[in-house]
Amino acid sequence: MSDVTSARDEVRRARYAVAAVFAVHGAVTGSFATRVPWIQEHASLGAGQLGFALAFTAFGASCAMPLAGRISHRFGSRTALRGLLALWTLSLVLPSVAPNLVTLCLAMFTYGASAGMADVAMNALGVEVERLLGKSIMSGLHGMWSAGALVGSAAGTLAAHLGADARLHFALAAAVLTLLGWAACAWVLDLQAGEDEEPPPRFALPPRSALLIGAVGFCAVFAEGASLDWSAVFLQDRLDSSAGLAAACTTGFMLTMAVARIAGDAVVNRFGAVRTVRAGGVLAGLGGLLIVLAGHPATAMTGFALMGLGIAVVVPLCFAAAGHAGPNPSQAIAGVATITYTSGLIAPSLIGGVAQATSLVVSFGVVTALACGLAVFAGVLRSAERGGPGEVSARAAAVSDPRS
Repeated sequence: MSDVTSARDEVRRARYAVAAVFAVHGAVTGSFATRVPWIQEHASLGAGQLGFALAFTAFGASCAMPLAGRISHRFGSRTALRGLLALWTLSLVLPSVAPNLVTLCLAMFTYGASAGMADVAMNALGVEVERLLGKSIMSGLHGMWSAGALVGSAAGTLAAHLGADARLHFALAAAVLTLLGWAACAWVLDLQAGEDEEPPPRFALPPRSALLIGAVGFCAVFAEGASLDWSAVFLQDRLDSSAGLAAACTTGFMLTMAVARIAGDAVVNRFGAVRTVRAGGVLAGLGGLLIVLAGHPATAMTGFALMGLGIAVVVPLCFAAAGHAGPNPSQAIAGVATITYTSGLIAPSLIGGVAQATSLVVSFGVVTALACGLAVFAGVLRSAERGGPGEVSARAAAVSDPRS
């Protein structure tokens, strides 16, 4: 009994540790986002060139994500995550020192590659902790990512307001976040591959189950990317709102996402992943309908809030479902992550293209249709509901085995 109690305590510590890792990962993203205008000016880039360089972030992530599983297999989950997270936090410095388009593209490729590998490693560990606890925690972990992004964004906003050089800002942020991440990783699960366990392939197509789950994640991330990048534009161009009110709409959307993710585990544990996502799809679809029909800023802002509320827990549940769906969680998670990253990349430009050809109303009609798809195809996440509390004791006891 004492061994089981000790193992349970270890799992609980690991839960808080991986939550801190998610927050650190999000803080890097939030820090970077606030200084993009400085980076554009420093590298003397036009809007099109900047967009081209930023696309290398997703390209780097997609190329490197499949490597995370092999790295974890080779070095163990704790050492792998510690190294990959440090690589991610330190890579924050690279975009600020890039003097031109070519070097910025290389910097963003490295930045994206390190982000993607750390993302897969921490989500795989989060899924394992969830499996051991026997209850949903992935939504809360992604809520911590959102909270970290908000903190990083707030610090970056202050640095920009003070006119701080982004090179100094990023160097200080990278140093602090690297230390925090290094400390947090001391308490994550240290899972080691068995002697007879075959290493995962360096590159492999995601399994069919990951493709189906990734399609659901695609819909959610598409709606998220469209709302984040175009909500302010929608309010200003369509509803003649002030710049301040338009910015408040975007901030409100981000806050709704963060709060919903932090509170989402309780809902998932009560109703299950499938019913939660189906209800979320209905809410997101209703929000999209309000946006499309909006004749007043308050209506549109309510619509964006409902959209954020509806899609908030979908991506965390997609990662959880991928991790539970097969024998190789890292490979499945990498496949889902690649699909969702791709969705986040193409959503803003596709919304802009549709708006150019028709209108923003039609663009958000597309977003609404994809959001409704969540309610229709939520059943593919049923694997996230496997494993109940009755299995926790046996699983917790296995944690102390380094090859478990």
